[in-house]
Order: sequence, then C-alpha cells, then structure tokens
Amino acid sequence: MTAPTGPLVAVCLRVTDLRPEVDRLTGAVRRDPLGVGLTPADAAALELGLRLAETWSARVVALTAGPSSVDPVLREVLALGVAVVRVPDGGEDDGHGYTAELAGDEGGLARTLAAALAPFGPPDLVLCGDRSADRGTGALPAYLAHELGAAQALGLVSLSAGDPAAGRHLVGERRLDAGWRERLRIPLPAVCSVEAAGVRLRRAPLTGVLDAADRPVPVNRSLPVAAATGPGAGSGGAAVHLGGSRPFTPRPRVLPPPAGDDPRRRLLALTGALAAHDPPTVVAPADAAGAADVLLAFLARHGYLPEADGDAR
Repeated sequence: MTAPTGPLVAVCLRVTDLRPEVDRLTGAVRRDPLGVGLTPADAAALELGLRLAETWSARVVALTAGPSSVDPVLREVLALGVAVVRVPDGGEDDGHGYTAELAGDEGGLARTLAAALAPFGPPDLVLCGDRSADRGTGALPAYLAHELGAAQALGLVSLSAGDPAAGRHLVGERRLDAGWRERLRIPLPAVCSVEAAGVRLRRAPLTGVLDAADRPVPVNRSLPVAAATGPGAGSGGAAVHLGGSRPFTPRPRVLPPPAGDDPRRRLLALTGALAAHDPPTVVAPADAAGAADVLLAFLARHGYLPEADGDAR
C-alpha cells in the first residue's frame, strides 16, 4: 500500500485523568478512567494543528497511546474531521495503570508513535502539549524529534506559518526570564510542543458529533506500547525493578541505656531533658565577615570543624 501524499500534520495527544489523586503519604498516583480528557496544552496543540492544516491544505492525524477508556475523548476529536489512531498500552482494562508506566521509557513510547505514523507517510509537523497533567516530564517531544530526524522547538506560546515566499517554515515564540520572548524560525519537518497560552479548541459541528458518535476508534494493535516501553527497553537497557510503595521510615538510632534505677530519672535521661543545651543564637553582626566567624566558631565548637588557633577564617 502506498502512503498518501500531501502535507501531513500529526498531533500526539496525552489522554489521561485531568485530576489524578496523589497519596500524600506514599506518593502513589490514582487515576480515574471516568475523568479522562484533553489537557489545555493538548487541546491547544490540536487547535494549532487544525489552523496550520487549513493554511497548508494538509491532512491531520491525531494519535495517542492508552486503554479503551480514552475512546470517548477520541470520538470528540473524530468529530472535528481528524483521523485518529490509538495504540493500546497493555491491557485494555488496566484503568490507566501508573506504576507500570513509570517503569517504562518515553523513548520507547516515541518509537511506537513514530511507527504508528508510518502508514500516513512522513509528517511535516508533529505537535504535542508541553507536559501532561499526571506525569509531566515534557520529554516525549524531544524523543519524537530524535526518532523522526526533525527539528524541535519546545515550550512554545505561539506558533504560526511563516512567509511562503521565504520557503515553508514556522514562526514560534517561547517565554524567557524577566518577561522576554524568544522568536524562532523553525524549519520543516519539525516537532513542536506548545503551552495552553490563549488557544482554545474549536467546537465540533453537530453533523460531525452525530457522525462520530457510533464510529469505532481505529486501534493499531500491531504496535503495543508495552513491548516498546516495558522494563529493560530503555536507552540504557537496564531492567527496572518495581517494589512495593510504603511510607518513608528513618532508621532507628542506637542510644546508650540510662544509668540508675529511678524510672523518672531514666525517662528524663532518654528524652534529653537533663542535658544542657546551648540557647539559640541570633546571628546579626554588622558585616558578612563577622557572620562567617560566628558560624565557623559554632561548627568548630560542636565538632563539625577542627578547632583553629587565631582567626577562624
């Protein structure tokens, strides 16, 4: 089968729970399949892709990796007239498992998504959100640029087509410190990640919504993400072992037994109530040199530094 011709704009979407719950004690992340959706950054990437496709008369394809619970969100993308491909990430009923995903490698995910784009032909532009709501590393666009051999421009706040007279290219802006902006001339093919900076996804027409309601979401089952991103598939090839998650517990300290037979005095000795403590010292000398002398003398007095004769400096 020959690949379709013409410009191609691809949008890599991260469809996940928009409000994942994080256990404050263990750090475990729980995601609800009923809360999945597009993050503002992913929605902005899709809208920019549609705008650029209109300018170039290009095709648009959106692809994602996830279980079957993301299909309702992908049907909303289908309603916009965008071709959609989903790559299953392991079991279809895994409910967005998070721990196994962290053991993977986003480089493997990028290889899988690049392979899923192959039937459509080489993309002229790949758009992504700058970071997801749950994992938030922002590394996938850079890996995709490496796999596709394309230029990369990450963290953009605006993106538009450049002057056609100067050759087909993009003009993007990204934030710098102190309110400055950096303007980039981006050659094609390119991979760009965008922020949700004032870009809002358009509404799908009613005819598109009705047409997409009963359409099946295409699934590329020949490229399971688990085979590309599982343990041992990273760039270093080292296997990742996942143990059980539990609260951090500091190691116990070994204390000498208190002397004497009086229970009260033994308890006071264990708690340190009988030990003499230095009162707190407020370091507020007139200059920095005096403050350094006080701090060095404190460290030397408590055994962190050797005692020095004369000036502590």
